[in-house]
Formats: sequence, structure tokens, C-alpha cells
Amino acid sequence: MSELSRESDRSSSDGRRPGRILIANDQEWAARSVETILVAEGYEVQRAYTGRQALQRALETPPDLIILDNQMPDLSGAEVCRQLRLDPRVGVATPILLSTAGPAGRQQRIEAHEAGAWEFYGQPLDPELLLLKIRIYLAVKRSADRLVEEALLDELTGLYNSRGMVRRTEELLADARRSQREVSLITLALDDSPRAAALEEAAAFARRVGEIVRDSVRAADVVGRVGPLRFAIVSVGSAREGAQRLADRLVIALHSLGNGQGPLAIRALIHDLPREEVARTDARSLLDAEVA
Repeated sequence: MSELSRESDRSSSDGRRPGRILIANDQEWAARSVETILVAEGYEVQRAYTGRQALQRALETPPDLIILDNQMPDLSGAEVCRQLRLDPRVGVATPILLSTAGPAGRQQRIEAHEAGAWEFYGQPLDPELLLLKIRIYLAVKRSADRLVEEALLDELTGLYNSRGMVRRTEELLADARRSQREVSLITLALDDSPRAAALEEAAAFARRVGEIVRDSVRAADVVGRVGPLRFAIVSVGSAREGAQRLADRLVIALHSLGNGQGPLAIRALIHDLPREEVARTDARSLLDAEVA
């Protein structure tokens, strides 16, 4: 059987694609038995054989549900679960199930739930019960995904997300048209991959950058996180000189996060929108601007 088993001709009764499920287990017979059950129900199944492989595949192509064996050769299922919970591509809304080759003991269940697992099951496997729970968990995941899509705020920093930035920038542009004022966009892109190799460190770093950006701007400015380490500030009535001063302040403040490990790679870009261009520009095209 191929690593990725697909039954693309099958879908749920409401037209949604079947759920994508990642199984991480180095025991072929155990993984194959669960895979067979899931594929028969029309689910897409992706396989991983180690904890690190599970992390890589879950972040490259985020699944709708993850099943981790608790005794993998490199990382335990609980440790993989903890790391996945720290990454916003998986977050708290993706169902993660932990499994074990033997009976599921009480202490194992406690440790699994402490790591962020929704379920811990052992042997013998009850296929009917497992499928029922998976259907419920995937329904919850779909509801959570809809809420995220409709939300305007970035969960990690509390700033606007890309959707929120578009909506608020449209409002800001409308105000600028009425008042005949110019608009400025500052984008900040940081590269901290050498320092924030661990997911927990990366999340903490992005949170801290968001705090610095939020504390440095005016209350009337629109501020958002539009990428993992990319931030945007839209201002009305800020001339080029004012936008440049703000960008300089932000770069100086963000360099303080280097912690003695050398300067951060920071790219600050400024895009000016004169009054005569405000009427001809929409929020999405402005936010896509990358003009220094």
C-alpha cells in the first residue's frame, strides 16, 4: 500500500472532502490495521514511522486528525503531541489521539491529556467506537476551522490577522478618502530561524515581536501579523518622514531581541500612498505592496 492512501471518489454526503488523517506508528501491523479501517470509510491516510517524521509531515501538510503511537523509537507520542500543540498550524483545535500496544492505564491517560491529546486508547481496539469518536472530533475541527476563517485576530499575538488587516484597512482607507489624507504602510519581516529552532521558542519570539510592534505605534494605526514573522502597520496622515521614524524605532527595539547572539535580520519596507492615490487603491492591493 502506498504511503498516502486516497479514495478521492468518496466524500461525505454534504460534499466535503474526506478528512485527512496522519498515523504515526513504527509497528506496521498496528498502523496498517487502523489505516485499513479509515480508508474503508473514505478517509485520506498519511503515514509516519518516527516522532520526528510525524512532526515534519504534520507541519508540511496539516492533517485534520492525528493518531500517534505513544512508544515511537525517537520521541514519545506525548512529546510529539506537546510540540504540535505549540505550532499554530496545528494548535489546540486539531484532534490528536494517542495509542498504545497494550491496555490503556490510568496514568498513561493522564499523561496523554496533559500533553494535549483528546483521546488515549489501547488494545484491544474497538473499530466501531474509534470511528464514531473520529467523526465527532472531525466535526468539532470543521467548526473550529470555520471560526478561525471568520475571525479577525491572530490567536498568538492578539493583533489583526490577514483577514482582519484587510477589513480594517478598508475602513481606514475610507476615512482617508473623506479627510483627504495620505496613507503609509510599513511592513516588517524578521528572520530568526537560527534562534527559534524549537516550536515553543518560535511562538514566544513571535509573541514578543507582536508586543513590541503594538507598543510602538499610535492607537489609530492598524497593526497586524500577516505571516509567521511578518507584521504590517497602516497609518493615516503619516508623511514619509513620520513613517520612516516609526520604522527606525521598530528596528532598534527589535534588535534588542538578539540577546547577544548577533543582530537579527530585519527588513523594514515603507510604501507611501499620496492623497490622490488613496481613491484608486483598495486594502488588498495596498497590503500586497512591497515597495521600499
